[in-house]
Amino acid sequence: MTSRARINLWLWLGLSLVIFLIDQYTKVLIVGSFQYGDNQTITSYFNLVRVHNTGAAFSFLASASGWQRWFFIGLGTVAAIFMLWMLKSHPSQKLFSFAIACILGGAVGNVVDRIIYGYVVDFLQFHWSWLEPLFPSGFFPSFNVADSAISLGAFCLILDEILRVKKTHTS
Repeated sequence: MTSRARINLWLWLGLSLVIFLIDQYTKVLIVGSFQYGDNQTITSYFNLVRVHNTGAAFSFLASASGWQRWFFIGLGTVAAIFMLWMLKSHPSQKLFSFAIACILGGAVGNVVDRIIYGYVVDFLQFHWSWLEPLFPSGFFPSFNVADSAISLGAFCLILDEILRVKKTHTS
């Protein structure tokens, strides 16, 4: 690995660390200030809440008997190791590495929650009437900073692939 690639790798790992630290800090604030189920209205469409997600995205498997905690810890750990390898293999691909760094920081944040609490702490809640056909009373499922970083990373991975394919077809 060249010295430039090594510097890039450390920058991406630094971004992951910043995401992880912001995620954990905000969760500590929520856990310290809110009881489970507490809700504070911020605007007409945004609340701070404290909810616990024992499942995955949109509470997938949340009602399982408890095995899902260990499954998601294992899955998140394997995914984090794979993402570290991807960052090491492609540190100069900016958009790709940005995406992987975001997903890595968020994934590790949620894995740490599962280890410490047994669930993921979610606290950002948006609601709009136009969401009512999809979600009860228009409330989008609550999420956290880690989930936001993972979603941003996923979007950037898709964008990176679209740009890569477009570049290949125009060359």
